[in-house]
Amino acid sequence: MRNKLLLFSFLLMGFSLTAQNLSGTIQDASATPLQDVVVINTTNNTHTHTDANGYFELSEFKQTDTIQFSHIGYETLSFTAADFNQKPNNLWVLEASRLSLDQIVISPGVPLDVQMVDVDLKLNPEQSSQKLLQRVPGLFIGQHAGGGKAEQIFLRGFDIDHGTDINLSVDGLPVNMVSHAHGQGYSDLHFVIPETLSNIDFGKGPYEAHRGDFTTAGYVAFNTKDRIDRSSISVSYGDFASFRTVGLFKLLDEDKTQAYAAGSFNAFDGPFISPQNFNRVNLFTKFNTRISNEEKLEITASHFSSKWTASGQIPWRAVRSGQIDRFGAIDDTEGGNTSRSNLVFNHFKRLNNGGKLNSTLYYSRYDFELFSNFTFFLENPVDGDQIRQFEDRELMGFQTTLDHKFNFGQQVVKYQIGAGLRYDNVDDLELSRTKNRKETLEQLAFGDVDQTHGFLFASANITLGKWRFNPGLRLDGFQFDYTDRLSPTFSNQTATTLRLSPKFNLFYQPKSELQFYLKNGLGFHSNDSRVSVTPGAVDSTLPKAFGTDLGLNFKPSEKLFVNFALWHLYLEQEFVYVGDEAVVEPSGETRRLGFDLGLRYQPTPWLYLQQDLNYAYARSLEAPSGEDRIPLAPSWTATGSATVDLTNGFSGGLRYRFIDDRPANEDNSIVAAGYFITDANIAYSVGNWRFGISVENIFDTEWEETQFATNSRLQNEAVPVEEIHFTPGTPRFIRGQITYSF
Repeated sequence: MRNKLLLFSFLLMGFSLTAQNLSGTIQDASATPLQDVVVINTTNNTHTHTDANGYFELSEFKQTDTIQFSHIGYETLSFTAADFNQKPNNLWVLEASRLSLDQIVISPGVPLDVQMVDVDLKLNPEQSSQKLLQRVPGLFIGQHAGGGKAEQIFLRGFDIDHGTDINLSVDGLPVNMVSHAHGQGYSDLHFVIPETLSNIDFGKGPYEAHRGDFTTAGYVAFNTKDRIDRSSISVSYGDFASFRTVGLFKLLDEDKTQAYAAGSFNAFDGPFISPQNFNRVNLFTKFNTRISNEEKLEITASHFSSKWTASGQIPWRAVRSGQIDRFGAIDDTEGGNTSRSNLVFNHFKRLNNGGKLNSTLYYSRYDFELFSNFTFFLENPVDGDQIRQFEDRELMGFQTTLDHKFNFGQQVVKYQIGAGLRYDNVDDLELSRTKNRKETLEQLAFGDVDQTHGFLFASANITLGKWRFNPGLRLDGFQFDYTDRLSPTFSNQTATTLRLSPKFNLFYQPKSELQFYLKNGLGFHSNDSRVSVTPGAVDSTLPKAFGTDLGLNFKPSEKLFVNFALWHLYLEQEFVYVGDEAVVEPSGETRRLGFDLGLRYQPTPWLYLQQDLNYAYARSLEAPSGEDRIPLAPSWTATGSATVDLTNGFSGGLRYRFIDDRPANEDNSIVAAGYFITDANIAYSVGNWRFGISVENIFDTEWEETQFATNSRLQNEAVPVEEIHFTPGTPRFIRGQITYSF
């Protein structure tokens, strides 16, 4: 009992009893600190990785042990522990090199699947913010409202809608919007300029203590570059009046301070008979400085605004009868406009007692207006069923984490504790029936939301030989406040609730090239404040999700990586506020299980092959057999690519994505058709110039990007019909690009 009390006290105080460590700083050739360099003692298989200032500490070593530094895009460096005494100030420099799979190591500090996606992203840089999420293995997206609306997301047997069951962030800034006008967790990533990204961190399932609301199917955390090597200007043009220009400009590049700015403009009409008239402007700037060898500050500011029209989802019967073309519309006045401005401060400090403190402070201003028409003339046979969803939001918050370690007997215990707060002030939250975007016919919902979310979390990493134990615990508290401005008298309702989420992950690494893991955790996603303040609904405001992963990471050779996982996820009863209808719908208990398989193979230095195969079995537990399908839950999905990167300046790639047929309703009597789409690109670099051509859907496949089983009525119909309503996928799409760097 006494030992347990001592352990608890050390965790709280951050008391350090560490023995002598190997420590140092790792930089690149330009003296920029390198973060997340894997530092591994290959003799006893202990690991660590560098922090934001390139600093590391490695314990449990002998002078004859072999130490290895590994980082994607840099030459791997190996030496003995005794060599530390020969290095001035223990400052190490890694030389840039060609990307190679042998630069990836199986390490608890940087997960293998994240490293693999890092290679994918660097070999095939993404130029579309809409497609960034597709870099996560097993994740699919679909756009169904003119390019300006957030994408529909599919992952692990979930139709996540626009973000209800996945936690998204950029540089620590939350992307998910709570109590959103269109849907809970709405996540619009269009404020990201893809060329500014450095890496994508992700995880599937509710297993990380520092990931909270919406982390049921998983999380994706985007991180932007601290610096750029050169300034550049790029212009691309293609079919369907596709135009994009982006510029990255180096502002400061000193030993301890870097700053750059970026901007882009996108325009696209699409293949539709009624042009989308889509345009978006993005601005971004990032400043970072090393205040000292122990302290670093980053300041990021970004803004985007966009507007568009849309042909919306159309019914198959209107296409089959010839009433409209496949790229036609029933109501071509859909569309909208939105904007978001962000300011993010990230601060890192290494403490005198060996601890590390990371803090994030953020503020966002967000506006949203969306016009849709899903049912055409079902509710209003004269004026149609167009709706307007609107909100004006301020979002602010912070998160602070402390990383530390101590010796407990002969064992080193690493731990992390953290706390944070998020506040959303949403004004003029509205759902109305409208006509031609101009006339408001009826307000269905109108009010203001104030939502506060505070949280605490703690986790530990305990290594015992080849075993690593990772327990974690998270406490989330919410206060919901809704003022109904349609009520004839003042109506302000509030509710509060808590959620405790334990986690426990176990890793076994019998040798450096093989790791087994078992992950377990409880997660949740919050529901809309308008649900939470409803009497009797608080118990289901934070429905629990229980997840388990059993998997392995395997590196049978320097040229091949394999990761495989069997997984299971159970969701409790939950209530969802349907923003399109201003009603509350119960979804019941659900269970999903399946597997993920990822392969990366590099047979030659210039050829890189990638394959991901995913299966999910999704069922409702409360519906009778035969009526227990979960609408739009994907079963089989797959992605693959082949990338060529030659030393003479030529590069290119071929990439495919596949999603199987999936049920569109509970009894599978209506089916959403799957698709197989192939894209290709080729580029040539000479001097400061780069020329490229990309072809999307090279086989000109006719496909449906998004599909829903919808009950609708056309103007000439006496009774409504339920069938597939879809947004057609883009046909063959060719685009050329020129980039000049200076």
